Amino acid sequence: MGIISKLKGELVDIIEWLDDSRSTLAWRFPRYENEIKNGAELIVREGQRAVFVYRGKLADQFGPGHYQLVTESLPILSTLQGWEHGFRSPFRSEVYFINTRPITDLRWGTPSPVTVRDPDFTMVQVRANGLCVLRIADPEIFLREVIGTDSSVSTDEISELLRRVITQAFSDMVLESGLGVIDLQGKQTELAGRLKDYVQERVDDEFGLKIEDVVMTITLPEEVTEAMTRGVARGVEQARYLDNVGPMDRLQQGAAAEAMVEAARNPGGGAGSMMGAGLGMALGQQMGTMMAAGQAPPAAAPPAGPPPLPAAQQFHVEISGQAAGPYTADQLRGFVAAGQVTPASLVWTNGMAGWAAAQTVPALAALFAPAGPPPLPGSGPAPGNTP
Repeated sequence: MGIISKLKGELVDIIEWLDDSRSTLAWRFPRYENEIKNGAELIVREGQRAVFVYRGKLADQFGPGHYQLVTESLPILSTLQGWEHGFRSPFRSEVYFINTRPITDLRWGTPSPVTVRDPDFTMVQVRANGLCVLRIADPEIFLREVIGTDSSVSTDEISELLRRVITQAFSDMVLESGLGVIDLQGKQTELAGRLKDYVQERVDDEFGLKIEDVVMTITLPEEVTEAMTRGVARGVEQARYLDNVGPMDRLQQGAAAEAMVEAARNPGGGAGSMMGAGLGMALGQQMGTMMAAGQAPPAAAPPAGPPPLPAAQQFHVEISGQAAGPYTADQLRGFVAAGQVTPASLVWTNGMAGWAAAQTVPALAALFAPAGPPPLPGSGPAPGNTP
């Protein structure tokens, strides 16, 4: 037994890591009492890095390659162990293999919704999820802050930590951007790149990690999605790209537009006139804003067909002691038939100096003419009218 033990003591160790899981970030080479013999071989494969640690202090590091562990190849460890007269065999040191390949299957998601202040829908709670691609960039920080005394570290052990970091970074990014939910969904690719930078700032010096890429999908509440599908929010979103649209409530704009369409269907009513006046004021303000900004007003499109017929003359009329209208002559015909407007009723229209009796206005005189033809000249009273 003594001879066999002696022969085994002269054998050269081979230190290497064979891993095909792609989910292990770090692994400590198992060795009884961490003893390594003089002349041991170290094999570091592509996507790996070997790090020697002596009594908690980082020593020599090795990239991909084949090495023989002698005094010359371990300058830092020789200093730490005080090898003044050459290599001591065996020597004690922990050897960690670090996976430097990108980890591509780390999924993340916001455990609770993030509240967003939105100009259309006031306060909206949104969620986000996606993938994160990362790798170990600084083995020293990763050893100190993540590995500690563990013999191995997998992605499962840091996934929860990274999810918390990404969730907080997403919340901070959304709040600082000031974007509404429609813009958030429309700029997901741009925001994913911004989120990558937010996360990188929080994991590089803290955990020694590098974020290679972040993929993100933003999910809106069902009621907001339904509103956008109905077209209300979509129409307002198109209008906001016009230079003359200010930061007013875009949902109210959509509702006002619908009211104007409805009022346009009843041009004879007072509400239609008021809505037309409101539309005129809005267009005037719009033109004023564009001129103040030095922008030329949009050129009017040429008419697609013949011009519209001239509008019928309208009259204001006295009904039950109150002014009403304006109404066209055809509309007043119904009031005459109902007895609400008589020949003595006062009327007024543009161009008149003042109110006048309806029967004295040429455009309305026909409303009070007899229903039948006048009697023939020289004939007596019509039958049935003899007193």
